[in-house]
Amino acid sequence: MRTPNWQKFIIKKIPAERRREVVDEMSESVTPGFDFYLLVTLSCSIATLGLITDSPAVIIGAMLIAPLMSPIIGLGLASLTGNSKMLRNSISALLRGALLAIGLSIVLTFINNHLPFFSVQELSKEIISRTRPTPIDLMIALAGGIAAAYAIIQPNISTALPGVAIATALMPPLCTIGIGFALDRIDVAGGAALLFVTNTITIAFASVLVFFLRGFASYTELRDHIVPRSLLYSLLLTVGLLGPLSFFSIKFFMEASDNRLISEVVAEEVSRIPGAELIDLDVIRNPDEMDMRITIRTSSSLEYYQVVNLQKNIVDGIHKPVSLKVSQVLAKYLDPMIPPTFTPTTMIEPSATSGPLPTGTYTRTPTSTSTATSSPTPTSTITPTRPPTKTSTNTPTLSSGKVKRFLLPEMKMYQVPNGPVIGIIHSGDEVTLLDHTQTQNGLVWIEIKDKDGRIGWIPEVYVSVVHQTPVMTVTLTLTPGK
Repeated sequence: MRTPNWQKFIIKKIPAERRREVVDEMSESVTPGFDFYLLVTLSCSIATLGLITDSPAVIIGAMLIAPLMSPIIGLGLASLTGNSKMLRNSISALLRGALLAIGLSIVLTFINNHLPFFSVQELSKEIISRTRPTPIDLMIALAGGIAAAYAIIQPNISTALPGVAIATALMPPLCTIGIGFALDRIDVAGGAALLFVTNTITIAFASVLVFFLRGFASYTELRDHIVPRSLLYSLLLTVGLLGPLSFFSIKFFMEASDNRLISEVVAEEVSRIPGAELIDLDVIRNPDEMDMRITIRTSSSLEYYQVVNLQKNIVDGIHKPVSLKVSQVLAKYLDPMIPPTFTPTTMIEPSATSGPLPTGTYTRTPTSTSTATSSPTPTSTITPTRPPTKTSTNTPTLSSGKVKRFLLPEMKMYQVPNGPVIGIIHSGDEVTLLDHTQTQNGLVWIEIKDKDGRIGWIPEVYVSVVHQTPVMTVTLTLTPGK
């Protein structure tokens, strides 16, 4: 049958020998085996730990492995060429790999959540960014899928595959699903699942499109249909994803607008309080009202009427009912242009009188005769003292330490253990260890003073003690003689 002219113009077929090589290579790569499961395990472990620790570099490393890219592209090629064996293997590898990744991420999240080093309850930015897919993610997956399929057909541009793997990011959404299930956050798991489905369907459609344009469609498909059914079905699925993606995009846009308005109003109202500074803002949206918890650093205690006025002004600014709770952090403000005045403490020790002190004794001697003797005999007694004695005493000093790195690049300092955050300290910062410790949920907290003079609490496991040489102080003491 003669090929229509429009197909000759659009479809640039590659040689039949090369097409057979591509089909054979894809048939082998989509067959799940030990290597496939090993790569899924390694990629999932790296991605899950990167998401928990909020490390983009670690997540990029997991993307580069990309074990699920081949089954998705194989799914598109098999649906276009009618290769039923490749289609079954692709679907099997994709489902098994996805379930293995979700299960492993659940286990890793449970383990890390029960370790005393850090809490996973507070979602990182990398996790949150994968729970809110938008049409932009669909366009990224479309471009990445086209590039991946084209790189497989043309081996001379295979160097583009690592960049494609990073752009499409199949493993991090799967790991985010597992993290959401482990933390009982269905909203997190649902948003990540939508992102993974979007990437999968869009990449499959892009691969079908590229393989069709390069002449991989079967003769039967081209004879019976102007456009192959597999291409049409994948296109309809991809377009269908625009509905929920657009819905969530509008929802996220409205939430972002509300958050920006709330942040601006709260910051402005807090700044009107003399000596007050906004540290943290946490908003929980309820059907009836909005629960708002703010942490303020002040130089003096707030009055009750100030908190009442703050709540009233915030309600007037955002036009919504607000339930406000204020956590106050008292801080002392120092001016770098005015150095602190050193006030020494003088210790007075009892000592003997220095130097000889003569003592006069007057004695009157009576006689039995009538002739009185009027010559008194004075007697002076000198009490000597011994030379000064040197007494050495050790002056105790506060212990100092350094913050050591342990999985996290920075550490929050709390006003009380698990209380309001009052500052951030980094690995290697020198701190002063105060003589107070507390234990909560098996984790030992220690009170410290940072280099800025702020006093707060951090887990003791993050601090290494720096031992200092005690200072010798010599005190002169005068001891009286016997």
